[in-house]
Amino acid sequence: MKCPDRSSDEAGRLRALAQYALDEQAGLPSLDPIVDMASRLFDCPTAAVNMIGDNHVFLASSVGVGECDMSRDVSFCAHAINQDDVMVVEDATLDARFHDNPIVEAGMIRFYAGVALRAASGHALGALCVIDSKPHASFSTQERARLKEMAKLVSDKLELRRLEVASTSFNQFEASAATSPNAILCFDEHGSITTLNPAASAMFGRSERAMIGKSVYTLVARENHSLIQAAIDRVKNGGEPKKTGTALIGLRSNGESFPAELHWSRWYEGNNISFGAIVRDMTEHRREHDALFHLANYDSLTGLPNRNMLHQRLTEAVAARRPLVLIFADLDGFTDVNNTLGHEVGDTVLIEVGRRIRTTALDGIVARIGGDEFAVLVDQPDPLSVSALAHRVIDAIGAPFVVNGQEIRISANCGIAIVPEHGDTVEEMMSSAELALFQARQSGRGSVYFFTPALRAEAVARRMYDAELHRAFERNEFVLFYQPQVNLEDGSIIGAEALIRWNHPVRGLLAPAAFLPALDGGVLAAPVGGWVLETACAQAAVWREIAPDFKVSVNLFPAQFRSGDLPRQVADALEKHSLPPAGLELEITENIILSQQDRILDQLDQVRRLGVALSFDDFGTGFASLNLLRSFPVTCIKIDKSFIQLMRISEKDRVIVAGIIDMARKLGLNVVAEGVEGAEDLDFLRLRQCDKGQGYFFGKPMPPLVFAERCLSQTTGFRKSAGGPAY
Repeated sequence: MKCPDRSSDEAGRLRALAQYALDEQAGLPSLDPIVDMASRLFDCPTAAVNMIGDNHVFLASSVGVGECDMSRDVSFCAHAINQDDVMVVEDATLDARFHDNPIVEAGMIRFYAGVALRAASGHALGALCVIDSKPHASFSTQERARLKEMAKLVSDKLELRRLEVASTSFNQFEASAATSPNAILCFDEHGSITTLNPAASAMFGRSERAMIGKSVYTLVARENHSLIQAAIDRVKNGGEPKKTGTALIGLRSNGESFPAELHWSRWYEGNNISFGAIVRDMTEHRREHDALFHLANYDSLTGLPNRNMLHQRLTEAVAARRPLVLIFADLDGFTDVNNTLGHEVGDTVLIEVGRRIRTTALDGIVARIGGDEFAVLVDQPDPLSVSALAHRVIDAIGAPFVVNGQEIRISANCGIAIVPEHGDTVEEMMSSAELALFQARQSGRGSVYFFTPALRAEAVARRMYDAELHRAFERNEFVLFYQPQVNLEDGSIIGAEALIRWNHPVRGLLAPAAFLPALDGGVLAAPVGGWVLETACAQAAVWREIAPDFKVSVNLFPAQFRSGDLPRQVADALEKHSLPPAGLELEITENIILSQQDRILDQLDQVRRLGVALSFDDFGTGFASLNLLRSFPVTCIKIDKSFIQLMRISEKDRVIVAGIIDMARKLGLNVVAEGVEGAEDLDFLRLRQCDKGQGYFFGKPMPPLVFAERCLSQTTGFRKSAGGPAY
């Protein structure tokens, strides 16, 4: 590790450091609150004020620092004092300056941010730093500014220490105050000002001559006089000066008031007590504080309170057991506004939605708590009145919006929870309202739903079910069954559809309806979909050794398209198991296509170019099926079993099935009829020249070994299905 450069005036720097007479063992306790706050503010386990000596460093204050090498050569702060800005090391193991530092190699430092602390003379004394044994991805501009602001507080405390040391001699103190960049006042136990520096004269707009001998009370607002008197009395009675700053209102010579903060010091000259104070003008700090408060508690777009402010108000209500009602409302159709008209129009709509809700709920607190989610907190515990209010909110949102000459219509749903009946904590209350809103969405547009305990029980069950699904995947509890697909012309079995089952350790073998909706909507959909593809391809490759034309059909999850690499996964599975593309068919549904049409078309084209067949599953049940046939590269359509089952009793359904088969034949597409359960179905489909059939008439879904035994022949390649007739 390269040692940091020494200051060009190292002797002057060390002399400046000596003026503070810091005890290397005791440090400076007044810095402890600042260091502790830095650790918490920047989420770092370690924070310190390091003073840089000649060949070593010592801690003026620290939190989280254990035994370590305190030599100057390994100190990060020894580098920081040579910089004007904050020194940030996001990952020391990747930094050429520090990767071979013994402290880094020992795993004690991965992240460091430090800013130099300078004396009034400009010499660097040390650094305020925050440290972590884990790397941090970044340290924002705002965080750098905060660390600099905290370094100013440290400098103020150090300056007070310097003045205390100098106060053993009035002349020495007077010289020290004169060179300080901070406003410094000295006064006696009666409050009479004895000396001040130019910075204090400039702050209060009064000349030194006009201030000497005057009472310090003339510099602060009348309501703060008692604070000054209490501080003086505490010291006169043997106490120590207040360790934190005293907030008060300062008065300039023109009568203007400003927020100020005093940091106290005291010393004795014989039997007389003298006081010194560093005064900080907090005007800019207060302005920044107010801006940060508004940023933290109000939505920047609508100007409404945000989730943080709502949380504070709920906290107060829950603590006081005050009956309140919490309404969550979300917008239905807003995503389409953003996608079709642009986010600028969407922002205009959100602003107007906020205004309408605020106008409707005049007596409540209205907050924007998410992208298109709003909340109303109102003191109106009567359920009928609350329901009426929620419906008025929905009606207000449902009225047309006109933006840039365009008429826009959206709707809303509301979920309602009551404080404190529906939760003992703020988190429970908000989750109760969320659960009620979820149920309202399930009920359709414009719905209002009150929370009931059953909703939480269902949510817990869903969460437990999700955990069970993860364990099932990890423990290989999912299995594939195979249902035969038959060539209706000659009755031969030419393939099978792979269908997932869950071999549950307690509940036994579960059909897809019992778990597929939860699986499809969770994070496991893509991994499980990949496993199904791999397993089915491996099985098809084995069976093609017996039946060379065998084809396996695999259903796809919507999640398998989101990563954009489905074509690569398919190609890899085919290559891994030496399965020709003709041995695989992928099934997609209309819902998959409509939910992410732009994302999947290119992927399907790539899959089709591999030579893999694409089948349109559940055909006829959606409103856009015909249009999708024209746009997507499908090779086969599967007539939904609901049409096949109803055509026995419904002439309309027979006409629909016949029409689908005829249309497909003219488009050059194959047709598979699902749900074939009887000879009558078979005769009808054969007569209409349907290509393939699938259903209980030919065989139920079965495990691989059973399928091979019943449906495949070691000698001829095919056998008639054991589950249906030989024809």
